[in-house]
Amino acid sequence: MSGKDYYQILGVSEKATSEEIKKAYRRLAKKYHPDANPNNTAAAERFKEISEANSILSDPQQRKKYDTMRKYGAFAGGPRAWGARAGRAGSTRVEDFDFGGVGGGFGGFGGLGDIFSTIFGRGKRPGDVEPIEQVADIPFKVAALGGKIPITVSVREACPRCGGSGAAPGAKVSSCQECGGRGTVSFGQGSFAVNRPCPACRGRGQVASEVCGSCTGDGEVSVQKKLRVTVPPGTDSGHKVRLKGQGQRNPTGGRPGDLIVTFQVKPDRFFRREGMDILCTIPLNLAQAILGTKLQVRTIHGQKVVLRIPPATQPGRKLRIKGQGIERNGRRGDQLVEVAVTMPENLNAEQERLLKEFAASVGMKY
Repeated sequence: MSGKDYYQILGVSEKATSEEIKKAYRRLAKKYHPDANPNNTAAAERFKEISEANSILSDPQQRKKYDTMRKYGAFAGGPRAWGARAGRAGSTRVEDFDFGGVGGGFGGFGGLGDIFSTIFGRGKRPGDVEPIEQVADIPFKVAALGGKIPITVSVREACPRCGGSGAAPGAKVSSCQECGGRGTVSFGQGSFAVNRPCPACRGRGQVASEVCGSCTGDGEVSVQKKLRVTVPPGTDSGHKVRLKGQGQRNPTGGRPGDLIVTFQVKPDRFFRREGMDILCTIPLNLAQAILGTKLQVRTIHGQKVVLRIPPATQPGRKLRIKGQGIERNGRRGDQLVEVAVTMPENLNAEQERLLKEFAASVGMKY
């Protein structure tokens, strides 16, 4: 993809309202969620694109910046728009370097990636490592009340055999001629110049005469890291948390990259959510609905509250339990209990006769 049009990714127009964007994101996220598409890498990549598009378009400030760049055609260009820096030792033509996987969320823009990342608040200092992203499913109750969840993240760690150097034992290590030992090469011109890790030495500034057999010269091996992530109260699908230093290692010995976790809330069989309020549905038989009754209702906080059902309660009516919703920023919502009336089935002759008499007595047609 030469550029990412977030409106096309979500299937909405550039004039879409925030509510239309939210609905489009939820519909697509449900369709392409990894749980609904196990072992489907294409769906996983699509889900990541959808989440990225939503993170920009759902934020008014980010969306305004994006729209400005989009207006001037920034998302239809490519690396050809920027010349290489000539006449300097270790310079590399833009066309010779693959930016995929290095530029983060804007990697598809080639040399423009660093510029756009800075504009959208994603700029990184020299030597920083790009963050990695992961989707985490969380139970409805944990999302509502907050808590901790375990996750497993695949990261790269220093190879235990070569200590991260990428060199085989006894190999000769010399300064990289491509970057002059700096570990970075420059692209662009003047104020548009950006630095990237040198593709020849992989950012180390040194090359070995023989690479390590365990890591094939990468200096890194893949490991599974287990973490416990804090889920803030009132978390909704698409919300993100950033864990500093829990991402990929820094091959230059600097600070490790960050891990960005995107939450996906699992549905609950009993509870639903509407903003700060919790919704649920309880069944009533015909007599309870007509005559009224008292019932115990379970709350999201694990309590049981006695709810009075008034006489002549209609199907679909919602009764409010104050203060039993989601608490966030010092405010707490309510729990809304919706009534569903169940009708009696398979009446015998006597029951049918009595019901007809009742209907006649109150002028109820049938």
